[in-house]
Amino acid sequence: MVIQFIAALRAFYKTKRLARRLSTQTDVVAWQQTQIAKFLRRDIQRVAFYENMLPAHLSDLPVLDKPALMRDFIQFNRPRISAQEVRTALDAGGEQVQGYVVGQSTGTSGNRGLFVISEVERFTWLGVILAKTLPDFPWVRHKVALILPAYGQIFKSAAQIGRLNIRFFDLRDGIDRWVDALINYDPDTIMAPPKILRAVAERTKIKPRNVFSGAEVLDPVDRHVMEASFGTRVREIYMATEGLLGVACPLGVLHLAEDVVIFEFQPVPGSDLVTPIITDFTRTTQIMARYRMNDLLRLSREPCRCGSPLQAVTEIVGRHDDVFRLGPHLTLITPDILRNAILDADRRIDDFRLVQTGQHHIRLHLAANLPTESGIAARDNLATVLRKAGIANVTIELINQIEQPLAQKLRRVRCDWRCDTL
Repeated sequence: MVIQFIAALRAFYKTKRLARRLSTQTDVVAWQQTQIAKFLRRDIQRVAFYENMLPAHLSDLPVLDKPALMRDFIQFNRPRISAQEVRTALDAGGEQVQGYVVGQSTGTSGNRGLFVISEVERFTWLGVILAKTLPDFPWVRHKVALILPAYGQIFKSAAQIGRLNIRFFDLRDGIDRWVDALINYDPDTIMAPPKILRAVAERTKIKPRNVFSGAEVLDPVDRHVMEASFGTRVREIYMATEGLLGVACPLGVLHLAEDVVIFEFQPVPGSDLVTPIITDFTRTTQIMARYRMNDLLRLSREPCRCGSPLQAVTEIVGRHDDVFRLGPHLTLITPDILRNAILDADRRIDDFRLVQTGQHHIRLHLAANLPTESGIAARDNLATVLRKAGIANVTIELINQIEQPLAQKLRRVRCDWRCDTL
């Protein structure tokens, strides 16, 4: 336990030192090149998939995606733990295999991502997260509320470090089961998916100093409600099965964690969006090299006023799987365009679900208590946006009901239709 605690503190202070040292983009690139050279020379060949490769540059490695990684999972981790071993352990309520920490994603794309990390890596991640979210720790005590469907080993790590009082609330139980306990706890820091933060904001009068949104896309319509209630800025944490990918600065601007991850960006045709390809040079148990994410990002072209040289992100738009492909030519429409078309139609619309169910069919779900004219305005505005994109003859079915269990990940724009030719 002493070794793990030291790993967390070392990562905490290293992250803070790097924040001072990396003052320009040139500094960031130089740091990344030094670290990736070590990674390619020392770590990459320790797993079976890369053992016969001699990469001189990162670009020498193939780009992988989740299906490829899950198909050959045993080939990408040093202890050669299979995907079935991980699933068996998790199904039995365990969180370790061969002394390594294992876990999985929520599986919203229909294919759950798995991970394997060492104890030291677990605490190293924790140190990095603390440095980016609560930099005044350990000089200031914090009462943290984590509202999650289930908390993983990395958050259990935090509970073992002094001067952090952490309480977990299982969102699968429903807000009615724990809202009173949350109010009585009166946390100064709260971390939860945005739909849960919004529910808490609407049901309580708590005033945390720090509010972090993670696990789902943070829509502006939710942000406004939360910030008005909490009286503080809501900051995003961009974290997935693949690791910590970004944290918003005190100004609320999301910055990619380029001090621990190298990002390559694949443009999305017909838009100003990109799909990130990540290489985490701090992970050595399970290699994550040139891994294509399923996310759509809009990168900022301007430096952030906070002074950080780490790449700023204007918006996490959504998932690549939820891009709509409509009409006879399967024209691509990204989630942000669809979202804005609905919200801009009527200010009274503050929640919705938009689902593509066929090549020419969309379902628009709105709250049952909305006036009829709000639904008509949203449907008409959506149709106008589609026509301007050259998409005609699309049926937009209006449904006055929204169902979204709190334990499920919120996806306001969702594509449930798959074309066999894609």
